[in-house]
Amino acid sequence: MKIITSRAFNQDVSQAKRAARIEPVFVTDRGRPTHVLMSVETYRRLIGQTETIVDLLAMPGLPAVDLPPIDLEGARQPETWDRRSEP
Repeated sequence: MKIITSRAFNQDVSQAKRAARIEPVFVTDRGRPTHVLMSVETYRRLIGQTETIVDLLAMPGLPAVDLPPIDLEGARQPETWDRRSEP
């Protein structure tokens, strides 16, 4: 467990982030711990999360659905300005 002061944290956030990849970093204010900096992987293990947001958005296991193609030209309103037409 690494402990740094809030002043040291503010002066070199990158160093604190590098240290947090290895172990949680406790940030102190006037000698008392106020915050903990840790990697996302450590946090996920701590809360028991096994899936990432990308895994959840992928929605594995859903059946594939064949959707009909969308006719974008047919969906155009007739009064829509067409920049391709000549004046």
